[in-house]
Amino acid sequence: AMLRLRLLTWDVKDTLLRLRRPVGQSYAAEARAQGLRVQPEALGRAFREAYGAQSRRFPNYGRGQGLSSRQWWVDVVKQAFVLSGVQDGAALTALAEKLYRDYCSSHNWEVLPGAEETLSRCRQRGFRMGVVSNFDNRLENVLSQCSLRHHFEFVLTSEAAGVAKPDRRIFEEALRLGGVPPEQAAHVGDDYTRDYRAARAVGMHSFLLRTDGQDPEPEVPPEHVLPTLSHLLARIEK
Repeated sequence: AMLRLRLLTWDVKDTLLRLRRPVGQSYAAEARAQGLRVQPEALGRAFREAYGAQSRRFPNYGRGQGLSSRQWWVDVVKQAFVLSGVQDGAALTALAEKLYRDYCSSHNWEVLPGAEETLSRCRQRGFRMGVVSNFDNRLENVLSQCSLRHHFEFVLTSEAAGVAKPDRRIFEEALRLGGVPPEQAAHVGDDYTRDYRAARAVGMHSFLLRTDGQDPEPEVPPEHVLPTLSHLLARIEK
């Protein structure tokens, strides 16, 4: 039977947008422009280490611990360079501030294939649309720069919500913003735990976008899996 859906919520990173190139490459290119030499691969590994440590120490951009997300990110970026052997503190602060700003723009993000067309078609069918993303407050700007913001009635970030997926409260807040009960809503995302299972835990429908080369999740029925975003409307309407 056709699902009686009124609201669609969307993850962003690796669902609608992706980074144009690995973080290590982008950071290293910007460092080179400032006269600092760093290996992109080493920088990528250092970034993952710094990001992981910061996330454990200050979850959700330090939202509950009095940190601004800007300061949170600037610290991560600086630490990634320090771990890669760059010592120049003053240069690093300026570099980290610039990289923080650069990740607001379409210079670093690209729209995934099928995203624009799928979002347009979903809006034409009359669905209410919102974003539910573990992201900081730059997301509105990122979506605007990538020409996707106009598709959504609301953009709910984990920073604004004060909780991150898979916490059920971020989905409950999205349902409140969308004004629909969970059984009339579906969430679309690429992460099994944070997107697919978390949305189902509050009674929503959900669809799992499978990126190439990912192993299938055994608990996900095939009709809930999207090989590409373009499969979504057929899944909803069948």
